[in-house]
Amino acid sequence: MTTNKYYFQALDNFPYNLEETMQALNYALSYDDHNAESLCLLGRVYSEMLQDYETAKSYFQEAMQVKLDSVSTPLFYIDCLLNNEDYEEAKKLIDYAEKIKGIDKSRILYRKAIFFEKQEQLKKALKILEKSRKKAPNKNYLDFITERIDFIKTKIEKPKKKKSQK
Repeated sequence: MTTNKYYFQALDNFPYNLEETMQALNYALSYDDHNAESLCLLGRVYSEMLQDYETAKSYFQEAMQVKLDSVSTPLFYIDCLLNNEDYEEAKKLIDYAEKIKGIDKSRILYRKAIFFEKQEQLKKALKILEKSRKKAPNKNYLDFITERIDFIKTKIEKPKKKKSQK
């Protein structure tokens, strides 16, 4: 129970107070070094705040080993892999995550679209974002996906040719 107390303290402080976040995570992991949620949050600190993707990857990998059916760790781990340009690993994890029971399919599809966008396969990314939009769990996420679709469409649009003046 103490582990959860410190994990929730860390979560409450993330990302605004990293010192308190890290202190609480250290306490949580000192009580239970196999706490998947704490390891995932530690991975997020290294990935999202410090951009130390290699260290983050090791924490995410450990969290995945502890809890293979986690519905949250793969989402953040995929983001880390995409940011670190580890595209093959990201693709494998996306394929795995799509099969996890209870995971937010819309959020996985969004990451799959980002994977294709980073590969400059914009039409494929759009197609996947349309699938993600259909599975959006709420209006805010629907709006978020719609904005991304509009953004990618602007990347695809060809510049209009100027009419030559006679």
